[in-house]
Amino acid sequence: MRAWTVRTPGRLKAAELPVPHPAEDELLVRVRACGVCRTDLHVRDGDLPPHRSPVVPGHEVVGEVVAAGPRAQGHPVGSRVGVPWLRHTCGHCRFCRHGRENLCPHSRYTGWDADGGYAEYTTVPAAYAYSLPGGYSDAELAPLLCAGIIGFRALRRAELPPGGRLGIYGFGGSAHLTAQVAMAEGATVHVLTRSAEARRLALELGAASAAGAQDTPPEPLDAAILFAPVGDLVPTALAALDAGGTLSVAGIHLSPIPALDYERHLFHERTLRSVTSNTREDGRTFLASAQAHSVRTTVTPYPFAEADRALEDLAADRVNGAAVLLM
Repeated sequence: MRAWTVRTPGRLKAAELPVPHPAEDELLVRVRACGVCRTDLHVRDGDLPPHRSPVVPGHEVVGEVVAAGPRAQGHPVGSRVGVPWLRHTCGHCRFCRHGRENLCPHSRYTGWDADGGYAEYTTVPAAYAYSLPGGYSDAELAPLLCAGIIGFRALRRAELPPGGRLGIYGFGGSAHLTAQVAMAEGATVHVLTRSAEARRLALELGAASAAGAQDTPPEPLDAAILFAPVGDLVPTALAALDAGGTLSVAGIHLSPIPALDYERHLFHERTLRSVTSNTREDGRTFLASAQAHSVRTTVTPYPFAEADRALEDLAADRVNGAAVLLM
């Protein structure tokens, strides 16, 4: 099969690999679309330490089940499934036992610990695959499987009050989905991002304002989410919060955070929180919401043969919405 691999940090390389064989509890999935996520950039560039080398990146996979191991249940051959970032948790640690499997110390991830969706076929443990909502194309579904789910968890971690004022810093694949969820729930959304094209998209989707990443929003924020992997924006976002506000940082990697001034950035019970992966329940809840309330996915499609260009465009902020590889 055709695939793209990362062996040396900074480089994505085309390869021919054997079609994988599913383990007893796994599905073999023919890939139809795969989202291009900023985490793939971190894997390619070595920002995340290599867990497997070479590795096929990609963890926003929409595909068709073509085979299954004898213990794989819930997804018959021929069904459309989603293959997400979270691939395995132990089920026994204190985090798993208390509904916090996203913090499992034995967790493993698609496209980092195991080969992912930048290939014609991939595998996934059946218990971690998602059934997908109808009414969406393969390309529209792919970003929901990480960008959408992580954004949903980040929104919940931000503890936005009903009808609250939300600031969103960075406006790519995850942010443009999260903004729609927040607005559907009654929030006023202010977008702050360096990309003029992203600002236009934000206003088109219904944001109350859109300005530069370092600008001050037009009103104090009850909550904010940082999607851009830029530590310099942490004090900026904290300073924009009203008393009692919360900033959640959605990325898996962040550049260094400058020194914070207690009085300006944290006093009056402002809170800074990280977001670590997601639980399967997060995914099921978000996808059910996407089924009930249509979320517009803005997609920039790329042929599978141009995966390297898609990553370069993402790194340079040349992607409007979410980039998706199409087979």
